[in-house]
Parts: sequence; structure tokens; C-alpha cells
Amino acid sequence: MSGDKESLIGLVSAVSGEAYLKVEETFGNGYVKLRISEAERRQAKHDIRSVEDIVVELLRNARDAKATRILLASSREGSVRTLTMIDDGVGIPPHMHDRVFEPRVTSKLESMVMDRWGVHGRGMALYSVSENVLSAAVASSDTHRGTAVTITADCETLPERTDQSTWPQTERDESGLVRVARGPRNIVRHVLEFACEHPDLEVYLGSPVEVLATLAALSRDTIDTADLLFADDLERLPVWQRPGAAADAAELVEVASSIGISISERTAHRILANDMPPLDTVLRLAHAEEDEPTAPATPDIYRDRKGLKIHHTDLTEFKREMTTAFDKLAERYYIHLRGEPRVKIARNGISVRFDVEKED
Repeated sequence: MSGDKESLIGLVSAVSGEAYLKVEETFGNGYVKLRISEAERRQAKHDIRSVEDIVVELLRNARDAKATRILLASSREGSVRTLTMIDDGVGIPPHMHDRVFEPRVTSKLESMVMDRWGVHGRGMALYSVSENVLSAAVASSDTHRGTAVTITADCETLPERTDQSTWPQTERDESGLVRVARGPRNIVRHVLEFACEHPDLEVYLGSPVEVLATLAALSRDTIDTADLLFADDLERLPVWQRPGAAADAAELVEVASSIGISISERTAHRILANDMPPLDTVLRLAHAEEDEPTAPATPDIYRDRKGLKIHHTDLTEFKREMTTAFDKLAERYYIHLRGEPRVKIARNGISVRFDVEKED
């Protein structure tokens, strides 16, 4: 009997190819559920053990979906970290939005990838993510329209690095390319390392509001006005272009929610008024840091007479967090922030000044 079974398997393999023996179920659009033996053959280098591991898996998924532009919105409230990854890749058909989080489901039957983080394409990454977090969902996606995925994780059960504000230090290798040299292995370091590995991709990292402002700016520069004239449903546009097509603040709030980002109408007004500058790619920020002169001709205003220094990337992150904190007061007391917070480094402390104006 066993000989007959082996003969039958051999016949199936000869007629249908080895791919048939790898697949348990086919869903269409290139998505399949791997057999257990094939998934085990594609064992990953490590499981999901931290929030940073989730970031890496989301970045790899976007890369493998042929994305050229990837934006990661990251925020934390209490012990809950929220990640929203938006890309311009091939997208996920609606009938697969839930199935992609099932074990052994993949669209990479013949395109398994081995990179510095291990094997990718065994259909276990998103399943492992979903098993370790509070929630994991495809916020919006369709074929050829890109993808928005939102993850919420409890950092008390799935840890992350304590220091999430420090940017890593970089250096250039023998070929002149920027590489991460040192720094805490936090979210920003993993994003920057990924961007260094894939310099052809545009990779952005910021708060949800910063990412939304960046999407709005990018899409305004690329969207075809003819598409807007006949687009009564913005979901016909790629996910990443929809913020730039919003007609007013109320619609921008609705669009943002549909792609996994929650904002107030006040914040939407600020984005539409271009009060919030778009992000630069993490790689360009790293290049800018490398290109900075080691001995500036002008005095360093962030250094006191004892030589205390705070790195400019840390100050930038600090200002972002202060702006986010101010937004809560702004909504409650009907005030606006004029410009960025002013941070002054003194000998015995750090002071922050907010220039504000009240609504009429």
C-alpha cells in the first residue's frame, strides 16, 4: 500500500509540479495555505518576542508586496502600543483580510525570501503577530491599491525597548553607504536598519498625525485631478492617496479612520492648512546626520557652559511628543499652537515654551 501511495505522489508531482504537494488549500489571487510539512520547512529564524519583531515583520510584508513607499505610524498610550503600517504595494483582496492572519496562509508559494532576519514566506509571520497582540487587522486594502494594517500590543505582555525616542548613531561603510553603528534596539533602529538594507524604498516613521500629514502631502503631488472629478468613492483610490483627496476636515477624519488612524477634526484642519510639515524618509534623515559638520561654525544653542549636549534627533522627538501632549489641551480650551515648541537647555533644567493663540 505504501508503495502505491508513493507512486501516486510521484505521479501527481510529475503532472502538477512540486507546488501541488506544498499546498493544502488555494484561495485565489495567489494566496494559498501551506501544508504543515512545507511550513515547517520554512521555519523562521525567531518568533515574535517583542514589539520590535512586529515592526520587522510588517516591513518585510510590505517589501514582499512590491511596495516602493512604506509609512509606519507608531504611538503609545499607557501600556498599549499602536502600529499602523501603510504601503503602496500590490494589496490584499477583501476576502483575504482575515485569512492572512491564519497559520500557513501566504501569497509567496514560489517566492520565499531569506534575508538578514531569517526566512520569510512560510505563512506564519502575521499569524505569530496576531497570537501575541491585543488586535491585528487589515484596516483597508484591495488588489493594486496598497495596504493599511493596524496592530495594538500590550507592552506589559509583549515587551518593547524602554528607550523609544533615541535615534541610533550611523556611519558609512567602505562603499559609502549609511549603516547603523550603535544605539538601543528600539523601533526606530529596526526601521532604519531596514531602510539601509533597502535604499531603493521610501520608508517613513512618525506619529499617526505626522504620517497622515505626510500621506496628504505625497498624494497631493501625485494624484491625478481627473481621478478626483469622477471619484465619488475614495476607496477607488490607492490607500495611501486617499488623505490627499479629502474635500474637507470632516472627510479627512473619516478617511483617516478607514486606514487605521484616529484624529480630531481640529487636527484635520491643521493638516489641510499645511500647518504640519510632512516627514522625511528615515534614510534621508540618516544621511543628513552623516553630512552634518563635526565642528559647527555657529554656537550650539543646546549646550550649556559645562558642555551638556542633547542630540538633535532626541530634541526633534521631544518636540513631537510635546506637540502631541499640547493637542489634548488645545481641543479642550480652544487654542492653537503657533509654530513648534521652543526648547531651551539650561544649566539646571530644560524649559519648553508654547506660543499659542485662542480661537475667536
